[in-house]
Amino acid sequence: MLLEGIYAAVTTPFYPDERIYFRKLEANMAHYSRSLLSGMLVLGSTGEAVMLDDDESRQVLRVAAEASSPEKVLIAGVGREGVGSTVALAEAAAEFHYDAVLVRPPSYYAGQLSPAAIRNYFESVADHSPLPVILYNIPKFVPYQIPVELVAELAQHPNIIGIKDSSGNVERIGATVAATQKAPRRTVTVTPIFEAVTARMLTRPSEPEYPGNFVSAGDLSGGVAVAATAPPAPAIKTRTKEVGFQVLCGAGSKIHASLNAGATGAILGVACFVPQACCEIYFAWKDHDSKLADEKQSRIIAANSRIVSELGIPGMKCACDFNGFYGGRTRSPLLGLSAEEKSEVESLLAAIRN
Repeated sequence: MLLEGIYAAVTTPFYPDERIYFRKLEANMAHYSRSLLSGMLVLGSTGEAVMLDDDESRQVLRVAAEASSPEKVLIAGVGREGVGSTVALAEAAAEFHYDAVLVRPPSYYAGQLSPAAIRNYFESVADHSPLPVILYNIPKFVPYQIPVELVAELAQHPNIIGIKDSSGNVERIGATVAATQKAPRRTVTVTPIFEAVTARMLTRPSEPEYPGNFVSAGDLSGGVAVAATAPPAPAIKTRTKEVGFQVLCGAGSKIHASLNAGATGAILGVACFVPQACCEIYFAWKDHDSKLADEKQSRIIAANSRIVSELGIPGMKCACDFNGFYGGRTRSPLLGLSAEEKSEVESLLAAIRN
């Protein structure tokens, strides 16, 4: 699977009584599907994944996948404390036609998790996961930072294809890219313009939603409405590309610098409420316009620093509400924003409307 471009780490909407608001989740996924994003991460840190039980997690994965365009790469956050429960959720993600899974390190027994234990955890998950595995380094929430040397070792596994690094350390991004240069290269399927081809693109129905009610233009012009067989959908044109181990940035304030350091893209909480602004940084970089990429990066630094890094999930959900997506409340014990904080969020986003 090709992992390039910008991915939104999407939120999970809730009713006031904290039940999951699936209709709003559907609306958000459909909205993201119409954007310039390369794809979406469901049940990452921004999605309050640790607040959901296993049954709720499966329901969220199913609903999000059903509401998403087949052209978007879908990544499922499946990290659990044990190998068996992580693999079980990865199997559910495969059932719902996700393209890859994101796996964080276990954290409860952090003091006893040696590099050997972490390596065994990730390799065991990768051995049994039906989907490709993306490692998740998130020291802000997990009191364990995956050593670069261990990432290089794990990159040799045939089912571990990349890492999302949310350390915010650009030097670490560059070191990870350098350390994984000798990882096995894979042949992946892409479009003629080298965009990712998803499993859902290849398995979508070849007929429209209502094949029995198709009426040809000729019949309509003749005043006769007769049901006809729908023409088959055009075949998807594809080609292949060789890729190595792929490093994704997880810090919204370091997108441009991380791309320059060798990252192939970014999975971002800030992209859940300003996806276009994040994509503009990537496209400017792709066009080799460093000045424009810096300008686009500077537009979101203040919003990312305050809303994502400091206010966290409540801030991001408030930002979603303000910028055309459904955010809503968080699950306890997370608290909502004060009126003053909401006003601050709106001021930060006044010039970055989606």
